[in-house]
Amino acid sequence: MAKKEATPNMVEQFAEFKELKNIDKTTMISVLEESFRNVLAKMFGTDENLDVILNPDKGDVQIFQNLTVVPDGEVTNPNLEISLSDAQADDDPDAEVGEEHTKEIFFDKFGRRAILNLRQTLQSKILDLQHEAVFEKFKDLEGELVSGEVYQTWSRETLLLDDEKNELLLPKSESIPGDFFRKGETVRAVIANVDNKNNNPKITVSRTNEQFLRRLFELEVPEIHDGLINIRAVARIPGERAKIAVESYDDRIDPVGACVGVKGSRIHGIVRELRNENIDVINFTANPSLFIQRALSPAKVSSIRLDEDEKKAEVFLRPEEVSLAIGKNGLNIKLASMLTGYTIDVYRDTEDSFEEDIYLDDFKDEIDEWIIEALKNVGFVTAKSVLNAPRDMIIEKADLEEETVDNILAILRAEFED
Repeated sequence: MAKKEATPNMVEQFAEFKELKNIDKTTMISVLEESFRNVLAKMFGTDENLDVILNPDKGDVQIFQNLTVVPDGEVTNPNLEISLSDAQADDDPDAEVGEEHTKEIFFDKFGRRAILNLRQTLQSKILDLQHEAVFEKFKDLEGELVSGEVYQTWSRETLLLDDEKNELLLPKSESIPGDFFRKGETVRAVIANVDNKNNNPKITVSRTNEQFLRRLFELEVPEIHDGLINIRAVARIPGERAKIAVESYDDRIDPVGACVGVKGSRIHGIVRELRNENIDVINFTANPSLFIQRALSPAKVSSIRLDEDEKKAEVFLRPEEVSLAIGKNGLNIKLASMLTGYTIDVYRDTEDSFEEDIYLDDFKDEIDEWIIEALKNVGFVTAKSVLNAPRDMIIEKADLEEETVDNILAILRAEFED
């Protein structure tokens, strides 16, 4: 009776676990066999001479003990040997000394303690498997967006539960300033780190990680999700401000416009999720000078001197533009440095004639736009920055014809002569 109730029930319980946790059949059989062998090894001192045959689909478990036949009265270890007369009496009348005799063991006859030990061993193996499955699943998801329901909040961290009741830890240090969560509220974050110390998976999530901003844009902007727009760089000061550089692989798509959406429809949802964190979206360029200029927006740069080896940039601006470049509490220049990878130093242009300078964009009626862009790409933003540069340097750096450069210089000089 015990055999029919206890052992098959444990097999059925494991089959149910298998279905819930997607444990494959081979692993299921292996864990069952290992559990039986662990318990049997404690009972018999060894499991080396035991055969455990499992049929999980039917719930059948058969255990056979292989014993060496020895002369009567010479059995020294009944777990390894059997007397000749006992072997012959156990359905093996042709048994001979030195041969192997196989004896079936009925596990239920060992009593409730053995069955309880087996159940506990099996549960322990199942728990280990469950922990390994959780670790492997979430390790592959590092950097991905997840949602969890707030289960409990402490002073230093918040415990979230996902749809499968897996525990996600959101430390205070990984929360956006101003985050306040109520029990039962759904919270989004990215998986920042997964470790498995002592086979006890710990899943840490973050809302301050730059990957969180990336995933939110992927969620809100279909062109990013579909690979038509690529996020090239992200810089964040959580809860305050962020800058994100994007580029399009399709000339027909305006990457900045697509990310912002009509009347800000796409970016507004992201801003709300980030507790009103201001987000600047700019066009990426591989030209470091132009990239720095765009990163310092809304300030308008007059000229730039770069040290590409040291990753340093000296940026010159009109006096009224300096405060815009630095930004409130230095946020704008700090984010621009983070985004571009350059150390940026801002300088006031103190030339007396600087106030009379004119941005090249104001000459679009006289100079082709592609020529203006070529000049801006190498750091020339204003008319005087071009006029003050050596003619040969302009030709070389902007890759323009001599005649074209001479025409540009003539137009710019005429403006100031007037």
